[in-house]
Amino acid sequence: MVASPVESEVKEVVQQAIEKHGKSPDALIPVLSEINRALGYVPAEAIREVKRQIHNPAERTFAAESQLYGLVSFYDMLSTQPRGRHVIKFCENAPCHVVGGKAIWDALRETLQLKNGETTPDKKWTLVTTSCIGLCSVGPVLLVDDDMYGNVTVEQIPDILERYE
Repeated sequence: MVASPVESEVKEVVQQAIEKHGKSPDALIPVLSEINRALGYVPAEAIREVKRQIHNPAERTFAAESQLYGLVSFYDMLSTQPRGRHVIKFCENAPCHVVGGKAIWDALRETLQLKNGETTPDKKWTLVTTSCIGLCSVGPVLLVDDDMYGNVTVEQIPDILERYE
């Protein structure tokens, strides 16, 4: 049986990630991050392929699909669903909320017509909440991809969004 092009791409991406980061237990998150970066998310096929390539009881290397799924679903930098070209992460913790975070969150949702975890139909934006980013002194805070914005106001949102293709 010949693998479909999608299956071949997933296998190749997984193989490259494992070659780069190794098969040890502490390499799982870097491997999954590499896959997420290459494919835009970690599909179920990739989780099965990582398990297939890493799990080797003879070498005392163990990996279960449930363990891998648990890692992907726990860390908000990883996703089991395709995301948009740009991911907006909004800090939902109390310090950001107290200094106006709810107004920013409401404005983002209204502007993008998205709920938490959704992606725009054109696949440009994904909007998610995240736990504390560690920048409480400049809240409300949001991240667009790897760009951090602090002391965000509702009036700044259109200008911030216009910076991204």
